[in-house]
Amino acid sequence: MKIHPKVVHLKVRLVGADMHHLSELDSVLGSFATYARLKGRYDDDWIDRLNHLYTTIILIIFTIVVSTKQYVGEPIHCWCPAQFEESHVDYTNNVCWVSNTFYVHFNDQPPRYTDMISEMEIQYYQWVPLILLFQALLFKVPCILWRILTASAGVNLDKIVTLAAETAYVAPDDRDRTIKHIVRYMDRWIENAREYRSGCFIRLRQQISKYCCIVWGKRYGNYLVTLYMFIKLLYLANAIGQLFILNEFLGTNFNVYGFEVMDHLARGENWSESPRFPRITHCFFKIRQLTNVHDYTVQCVLPINLFNEKIFIFIWFWLVFVATLSTFNFLIWVYTMIFRQHRLRYLKKFLRINDCYKSELDKKMAVKFCEQYLRQDGIFVLRLVGKNANDVLVSELILQLWNHYRNKPLFRHANQISDDNSNV
Repeated sequence: MKIHPKVVHLKVRLVGADMHHLSELDSVLGSFATYARLKGRYDDDWIDRLNHLYTTIILIIFTIVVSTKQYVGEPIHCWCPAQFEESHVDYTNNVCWVSNTFYVHFNDQPPRYTDMISEMEIQYYQWVPLILLFQALLFKVPCILWRILTASAGVNLDKIVTLAAETAYVAPDDRDRTIKHIVRYMDRWIENAREYRSGCFIRLRQQISKYCCIVWGKRYGNYLVTLYMFIKLLYLANAIGQLFILNEFLGTNFNVYGFEVMDHLARGENWSESPRFPRITHCFFKIRQLTNVHDYTVQCVLPINLFNEKIFIFIWFWLVFVATLSTFNFLIWVYTMIFRQHRLRYLKKFLRINDCYKSELDKKMAVKFCEQYLRQDGIFVLRLVGKNANDVLVSELILQLWNHYRNKPLFRHANQISDDNSNV
């Protein structure tokens, strides 16, 4: 049975088109995989991810909810006079939405002058989606800075921590090879980041860099630590500063909003409506008909504020929660990384576990191993591995780094001199 050449040509074109679509799909899925990989990096701790990942996701979800209500539904309904036709009603709703409304309690009289109305206007509800996106961006900025600045540090933190975390799911032989690969990678990074120049001024700066972060840099072994402390401060300042940003944006005392909510709940009062997020407002506008100008004041309903109120209540408590955790987390990192004795204690613990801290020579060389070889950045990387993997793996890495350090020519020479002196 012969197949017509046109049929063959058509099949080839269809197969080519399918392959083209598959390649396009693969590129799209690849981009999504790359994005998922980017947001799932292991170059920080869970408090950082609480800031730049989970908080950002929450704010984006809120943005979608509010935007759907604003741009798909009807965010405002105004009660118009009976003579208004349908086109007049639509015009009133649009004018009141874009020109702001003002809130007056039912027991109070509406203002008569424009100046008084401007002081009572509610000016935020049109911009809630944008301010939520801006908040999400602010929470992402420290993470972006951290990844940009660590890219020039000479070490791939994500590669080290990811390889370390994956050793829990591989065969023993692959695990040993991975650990040795991590150790060689860290050793090359440590040696490349060392300062090989000499001089009194350089030695003075190296000594100062061991005890404080005033002198810092890649050659002084405290670049990553100092940078990480700065990023931690940015996360903390962002969480606290956003309370004041929202205070300016909403035009109310948003700083104490959560305390007022808790006070109302504690006293069992009815929380039906908040002056910060009123659901029933008033709108003043003018309509020109030829030479006549008519003033109208209508009553409007803002269904969107039903969502805004709950969203910003949650945001207040979430910001306080994140700021509190970020404060404690920053203090813990300062306590464990800035002070020299805590860095030494951290290494000695794992050296004792591996039976490498016995003789006087081991004790002396452990100090040099900590201060001259690993230094602050090396210990910081090990702590980051412990935060994202486990301490068992950190113990094995320290053992391999210790053995690697002992096999260096300078260490063997010092060890031989010490043995000769003891024999004498």
